Amino acid sequence: MYRNYIPLLAWTISSSAFAGDWLHWRGPGQDGHAHETTLPSDFRPDSPELAWTWEVPGRSTPAVHGNVVYTWGYEGTGNDLREVLTKRELLTGEERWSVGFRDYISDIIYDRYSIGAPAVDPATGHVFVQTANGRLATVTPDGQILWEVDMMSQLGRLTFPNGRTGMPVIAGDLVIVHGITANWGSNGPARDRFYAFDKADGTLVWTSTPGIGPRDSSWSTPVLADVGGRRVLYAGTGCGNIVAIDARTGEALWRARMSEGGVNVTVALHDNLLYASHAKENLDSSRIGRMVAWDLDAPLDTTQPGTPLRTAEAWRADLAAFSTSPVVAPAFGVVLQTTMTGELVALDLASGAERWRLKLGPDQLHASPTLNNHHLYVPLRDGSFHVVNLTSSGAEVVSSTQLEGQALAAPAIAHGHVLVQTTAKLYVFRAPDAPVPSAPKLLAAQAPSPGDPVSLRVTPDEFVLTPGEAIDLTATLLDANGHEVRDVPIEAVEHWIPPTAKVKTTAEAYWNNGKLVASHDAGPTAGAFKITAAGMTDTIRGRTVAGGRMFWEDFHGARLDQGDKTWTWPPLAWIGARFKWQITTREGEAVLAKTLDRMLFQRSTVFFGHPYDSGYTLAADMLTDGNRRSRSDMGLVNQRYLFALKGNQRVLEVSSNYERLTHQVPFPVEPGVWYRMETQVVLQPDGSGTVRARVWPRDESKPEAWTIEFIDPQAHPVGAAGLYGFSPQNLHAVYLDNIAMQKTEAP
Repeated sequence: MYRNYIPLLAWTISSSAFAGDWLHWRGPGQDGHAHETTLPSDFRPDSPELAWTWEVPGRSTPAVHGNVVYTWGYEGTGNDLREVLTKRELLTGEERWSVGFRDYISDIIYDRYSIGAPAVDPATGHVFVQTANGRLATVTPDGQILWEVDMMSQLGRLTFPNGRTGMPVIAGDLVIVHGITANWGSNGPARDRFYAFDKADGTLVWTSTPGIGPRDSSWSTPVLADVGGRRVLYAGTGCGNIVAIDARTGEALWRARMSEGGVNVTVALHDNLLYASHAKENLDSSRIGRMVAWDLDAPLDTTQPGTPLRTAEAWRADLAAFSTSPVVAPAFGVVLQTTMTGELVALDLASGAERWRLKLGPDQLHASPTLNNHHLYVPLRDGSFHVVNLTSSGAEVVSSTQLEGQALAAPAIAHGHVLVQTTAKLYVFRAPDAPVPSAPKLLAAQAPSPGDPVSLRVTPDEFVLTPGEAIDLTATLLDANGHEVRDVPIEAVEHWIPPTAKVKTTAEAYWNNGKLVASHDAGPTAGAFKITAAGMTDTIRGRTVAGGRMFWEDFHGARLDQGDKTWTWPPLAWIGARFKWQITTREGEAVLAKTLDRMLFQRSTVFFGHPYDSGYTLAADMLTDGNRRSRSDMGLVNQRYLFALKGNQRVLEVSSNYERLTHQVPFPVEPGVWYRMETQVVLQPDGSGTVRARVWPRDESKPEAWTIEFIDPQAHPVGAAGLYGFSPQNLHAVYLDNIAMQKTEAP
């Protein structure tokens, strides 16, 4: 039974410890509530209570820690555009530092950046952000990147044109994110997965797949709660579910089916009910949108395979909210929701009956309202900003003002300040008599006394190794509620092939002198390991990759034992390859072919190198089927640059993000012709890089000149090697062969 909210600390601390700070986009209780006694009342752009503005476009709620504010926005245009995490003085807006993150290999369009939010860890002061293309980074209070994870090339995270990511959530010693990933092996099928990393060093602690095949992406930020001693995470997913996961272990506890598309809101909790909204088609009708109050005390349906289902609804209401999250107002007995039509609706907490409805503007998209006592602060998409006074019988608008740009982020309220981010600038309003905030204070967490050990957890949960590389494994005993009891020595490590594995292989790594070591001649391999410690077992999984060394793959010797014995799976260690590519034959030659049976996989990027490789030459043979009117695209990924032969456009194109960096030269791509492509990225001491490729018919001699070559003034310094294929409408296949990778020789 749900009992109390969990503030974002390692262990239970009263929310009063957060007095004045706004470390999570929904505030100290993750519920959209502020607890200030002194706030500004005049929100006009020329108001004397406007402390300062900063002209940076953004869609993100700022975080406030003591006397500093962290903002997540973007700046620049074209190839110079960066998502930017900035630290500023709360009182004056003076900048302390700024850290930029460049986009790469994503589908993001129309500058749809910073649709997430920074999260501040109150125990360390570290700031966690997730970029639009899924790069998870930890930045120290002095502006240094402590660690980062390239979720795309390391875990197969997919990108989407909308660029929406949500924010990381800190749960004790873990930082948790989720997104649609297509990894390898059992995690190869696209799913909305949750990943928990050790917040100190980025070690992957657990992976959880609570839902089913996604219809959409989701940027629902998880909410944490204590449930019978367990730390439980609640979130919406891209498969149209609300899910519950044990935040300490990753165990999927239940899912509740909400809609045909993704659920993007951050849920609200009160007593034994969970409130969630969506603006997609309902499962049982063609009506768009709904709010549901789920009964958390009702029994689960465990009769079906997979994650148990929660089916009991306390009530439902017909309204549509795309990503603006509900706010519970217990003092007034209502849950508040802004709708896509720009209305503020109050529903009875217990019954869902509509209490009142207030029209505020023409429409609403992302921004969630923030509640402080009896005042609700409501930004709308058209840039209007409203303060609504709640009463026992209804609500009235206290003030409305027009800000510059669109208002797509929830307001942050801290230390007598109201901060509103728009797509034009950040507005910071301050009450005249607001107290001066002190420097950030770090809050030490108090660990509870764990119970008896009942399970074993080994980290990292997933790894990637280059030949000869070694890593440590940590075995930790957990109690029934997922609390760490103690670390224990590892007794045995053995290769393990799951009985359901479609590709039955092992990773070329071995336990030696207390470390897991990749063989010095390890190629691209993958597999699982069973670890024994203290009489218990756990499994982890991992890959070995070439790591910039000599690598060759011609697919000869592949056993075509799948389907009608004409194909087999691609190498298990290749991220994003499953169901999108297969090894088959063409004119008697073993080749890699892009599949054409799933429209979702028209476009596919596969990574097989190490995420932080650099200075390598990547080459492959490639061919597209088709005719003079229609062909497919094919290419390679080298160090975060996509080199593509575009069949219909008849060009050789190099891009990173298509709208940020694109160079083209004409190239007569003909169907049915094998071409050889060779690519390089050569870095220079000043941070620039020469990006180049040459392409020629395979049956001809390699030319001396590069087909395309240019200087990127701010070159990507690292990036995994990969393959690319795009078959528009799945009409024509793409074939790749003779893939070669080696260190680039110095000139």
